[in-house]
Amino acid sequence: MSATAARARQRPTFRRDKPVPLWMALTVGAMSGALLTTAFQPLGWWPLVLVATVGELWILRGQRLRSAFLIGLVTGIVFWFIHIFWITVYLGPVPLIALGLFMALWRGAGAVLIALAYSKLEAWIAPKWQLVVLPLTVAATMVARETLSSGWPWGGFAWGRLSYTQAGTIVGDAVSWVGASGLSFLIMAVAALLVQLIVRRRGEARRSITVGAVAIVALVAIPGYPVQLNDTVRVGAVQGASEAGLLAEYEPGDIIREHHDASQLLEGDYDVVVLPENAGEVNPQENPESRWIMDEISSRTNAPIVIGAVTGDSDEMYNSALVWEAGVGESQIYHKRHPVPFAEYLPEREFFKPILESLGFYHLIPRDYSIDPDSANAFAFDNFVAGVAICFDIKDDRLMREMVMEHDASIVLAPTNNADFGEGSAENVQQLAIAQLRAQELGRSTVNISTVGTSAMMLPDGTMVERLPQYEPGVMSYDLPTSSTITPAMRFGGIIDWIVPLLGLGLVLTSTVRKLQIGKRSA
Repeated sequence: MSATAARARQRPTFRRDKPVPLWMALTVGAMSGALLTTAFQPLGWWPLVLVATVGELWILRGQRLRSAFLIGLVTGIVFWFIHIFWITVYLGPVPLIALGLFMALWRGAGAVLIALAYSKLEAWIAPKWQLVVLPLTVAATMVARETLSSGWPWGGFAWGRLSYTQAGTIVGDAVSWVGASGLSFLIMAVAALLVQLIVRRRGEARRSITVGAVAIVALVAIPGYPVQLNDTVRVGAVQGASEAGLLAEYEPGDIIREHHDASQLLEGDYDVVVLPENAGEVNPQENPESRWIMDEISSRTNAPIVIGAVTGDSDEMYNSALVWEAGVGESQIYHKRHPVPFAEYLPEREFFKPILESLGFYHLIPRDYSIDPDSANAFAFDNFVAGVAICFDIKDDRLMREMVMEHDASIVLAPTNNADFGEGSAENVQQLAIAQLRAQELGRSTVNISTVGTSAMMLPDGTMVERLPQYEPGVMSYDLPTSSTITPAMRFGGIIDWIVPLLGLGLVLTSTVRKLQIGKRSA
């Protein structure tokens, strides 16, 4: 008897059912996409991430590749159109349709890889190993989809990573060990394991339930990496509740004046005071009134202030954060290194210009923010170093690792401007969740300060100690602990980001080639 035939006779562990009918798979896929959005903020029903992912994987098992792509596409369309609906508040449906469809294509491509993994590995891997190899491989292919879509093209769009659903939860503690991609992998692996347990024969139901329960408990039980806390620094943060959006109507100087008015609520001395992205408007260091305001805040709080502003001239324009000290002026500056495509710059301008002109959007991006590749995303103060993440910088893994590993940041400041997404928008709480997960991942106190909210201060374990509601002026004050601990996520996160997807894709490719070779021999 050949080895292939012998393996075929050892298949009773798993049911070889026909794939779910396409109409049913599309229905379940749409439901899974909708359900997945509830695991993210503003609802934050984080356990449902497993339910939604199990549903998505179950319907892909056994599907033909074209059907798998269609299922993934439908799942992605429903997910993205709900998850980022906030993009329509001022700009209408066109950006949502464009970005949502593009990201859904990534999900469709990922679904093809998942279906391929199921079809090839179930035929190649011995049954006794399928409960281990299949879930890990399927999870790795899902991380490959997540990693590629988060980085390509033009810096990608990392907004829907599964790990972001776990900010501040007991599952989120694991992020300090494995990073954001690694946490997504763990969630996906448990979901894929549950799928394998579901398709086992009914006679093994009790064992399947036991294995599934153990896997879920193990995921929940991973403690956060122990972080050594050092001295505390007194941090103040100001939310001006300013209409600082791209299409907002305001007079020059309104935004910085509103933040100055809100700053009057700060009492006592501070080590640093943080104002949001764009709070300083345009070149505040060159404007007499802005200089007076920054001097006044710095002098009254006896602290340097960090303020976001647009800086530069007609040739070079930057989205910047600068340090201002009374009697000294500007002492440090960071120019944002990951501008947002189609918002802060227009990629492939010659190609997209006529398209955006026909849609009436080109006037919103008439020129690009410049990039200074040598700009350090950290500020050094007397007794601590603060990493700086301007707005969507917070979702850039590389920049977050850089501020800790290269610049020794002991806390993180995340000034942002969420005014483009409207009052009551889910965008700002979704971004806050990313900042909260970063606090857990880096083991650093983090200050997320927005022009309009939601602003918050977080400890290194992700605990929120101060929070401001949307569209209300206010301040936050807290003695935040610093830390120099390097978490495993910071030390090895870059390796996990790429090794896991490459191993998964490599195993799928190997099994596919192996299956083809066996088929040729049989012929």
